Amino acid sequence: MFERRKKEQEQGEFWVRASELPKATPSRFYELVDRTLNKMEFAARVWALCRSAYAEEAKGGRPGIDPVVYLKMLMVGFFEDLPSERAIASRCADSLSVRAFLGYDLTEATPEHSSLTVIRQRLGLEIYQRVFELILVALREHGLLKGRHLGIDSSVLEANASLQSLVERNTEEDYWTYVKRLAGQAEVDPKDIDGLRRFDRNRPKRKTSNQQWLNPHDREAKIGKTKRGVTAFIYKPEHVVDLDSGAIVVAEILPGDQGDTTGLKQRMVEARKTLRRTMPKVAAKKLMQSVVADKGYFALEEIKSIQELGTKTVINDKWEKTRPYKRLSMEDRQALRRAKQARESKQGRALLGQRGPYLERSFFHILDHGGLRWTSLRGRTNLTKRYKLGAAFYNLSQLMRKLYGIGTTRQWIAASKNDLAAFFALLKSLLLKTGHSADHCLLRVS
Repeated sequence: MFERRKKEQEQGEFWVRASELPKATPSRFYELVDRTLNKMEFAARVWALCRSAYAEEAKGGRPGIDPVVYLKMLMVGFFEDLPSERAIASRCADSLSVRAFLGYDLTEATPEHSSLTVIRQRLGLEIYQRVFELILVALREHGLLKGRHLGIDSSVLEANASLQSLVERNTEEDYWTYVKRLAGQAEVDPKDIDGLRRFDRNRPKRKTSNQQWLNPHDREAKIGKTKRGVTAFIYKPEHVVDLDSGAIVVAEILPGDQGDTTGLKQRMVEARKTLRRTMPKVAAKKLMQSVVADKGYFALEEIKSIQELGTKTVINDKWEKTRPYKRLSMEDRQALRRAKQARESKQGRALLGQRGPYLERSFFHILDHGGLRWTSLRGRTNLTKRYKLGAAFYNLSQLMRKLYGIGTTRQWIAASKNDLAAFFALLKSLLLKTGHSADHCLLRVS
């Protein structure tokens, strides 16, 4: 039997005039994004924020990446649901429309994924917060930030860490070495794999706790349940959202094992400080008039602390039916009474109804459609930087929806399909007026 083989031919050099190369032009959606950024004077303000992180003159080596290009590349990752910096860099290199959005010609090399890591490490967390607040100021200028009623909630983000890499926190002993040692003490043959697994499943006090175990590759990740109900290493993203508009006021990454009520007052104080910086002309008493959350955030001491700030707490009390009121002090009873009045009032019930449309929606857009439900980054600081930008781009999409009626690529695609269907319907009606039959019109249109 003969096998036909193609002879490989070396491609010789050839020249193509630059005028004959395809031009990189942004898609209509990215044109709208760029137009929105230009109205905000985004580039000039970002350069001013990042000036301290760059040397005045190049001192050898490749020049630094423009921070505006870096932020635009992460915008592409958010709008196109790209989870890793490698995927973002690949998309930016392949797409002509994205190249034009970034300001790169076809002959220019776009930044590699390793360059994104370098600039992320170069810029401090404070700069990311200032960029986040820059977009909040733009929302305020268009009436999309009120700051009166805030909602708070958390979700789950899967860490880039595997349970198979567990090590004991104190001895750095890996999990199966630890189990084999216990099996030897219990007179179980550690070389019998099946017997070893049965022993591990049935041994008393078997618990994978964060106090005992960690992942050596991401020591800040904590063991917990994901949204799918699977045990894994996780972090907890938390949003504080303006319930009048849906704008995210604060976006933080918390440890995966931190309770919702832990440090709640301090987090709300930080939210108020953010509002004061972005809304300096608004009186302090008009900001954070009420805080809305689910029953997981109800803790008596935290409720009292927030009320001391002059803020109403619209939070369901999960211990209301079993709480021993007779043992409480008068101060505690008054705090519970104020909390109950706030959540049972007409305004309180209306605010609780806003949690789904605004709080849950923000997590859905950032985590499930923004590429951040699972991340390739490790460490709470790295995740916080990336997540703050994801929240900032979510706010940017809110602004675009106000200005153009389109806030995401999915909405743009859906609107394009609707426009095409409307065009065919109009064309069909015009043909019908000329006396043609409907079937003939559909044939002509198709």
